[in-house]
Amino acid sequence: MNKVTRRELKQDRFALEVEHSVEYVSGHRGQFVKWGGVGLAAALLVFGVIWYRSYQHQARSELLSVAIQDQNATVGPPQSEYATTYPSQADKDKAVADAFSAVVSKYPGSDEAMIAEFYLASQAGEKGDLAQAQKRFQTVVDSGPKDYASLAKLALAQILQSQGKSADGEKLVRSVIENPTTLVSKEQATIALARLVAPTNPQEARKLLEPLRASERSPVSRAALTAISDLPKQ
Repeated sequence: MNKVTRRELKQDRFALEVEHSVEYVSGHRGQFVKWGGVGLAAALLVFGVIWYRSYQHQARSELLSVAIQDQNATVGPPQSEYATTYPSQADKDKAVADAFSAVVSKYPGSDEAMIAEFYLASQAGEKGDLAQAQKRFQTVVDSGPKDYASLAKLALAQILQSQGKSADGEKLVRSVIENPTTLVSKEQATIALARLVAPTNPQEARKLLEPLRASERSPVSRAALTAISDLPKQ
């Protein structure tokens, strides 16, 4: 689940907002001149909102960046004045939890908050707090952009499987197969589904994996072959 640290953050809509605003002003230049002060005030309001959104995006990104730096920090004696270190794993875990929680509480509902929720869910899962992990992953599934939601669905499916709710987990993974994203391809979701059903239905798992063995995408074929080798022996 930590692999999300290697993903790029979803592009903000700021550039698109600017483009649309500029196109609108250019296409209605005559009306803006005719309206005079009223038109100018409206234009200033539009670009004021755009600037504020840009500022907010930068602030959210910076706060999230600090949290990710804590997540990537090392434990032990300081090795460099430029690298973040913590004296113990417990100190690091607390700092990471506090940093990501700050993003969630300060910018609820934002893309950055959903990324922070994913981190917090992963951290809870690693510590064995599956109830907290499930709650946070569900938040990303329900409220996050589809890219992050697809990752959360795969993680949540594993938790549901551990609770004996494999059917519910399968539904989540199949929904990603039907609607793949930039972060989770159809092939990745198919392999995840195969691993999910393998303990109870290895034949179905093999049926899902076999077509992927010959994939022209080497990471997919390797992952499929590994999953096949992990299937219960018949």
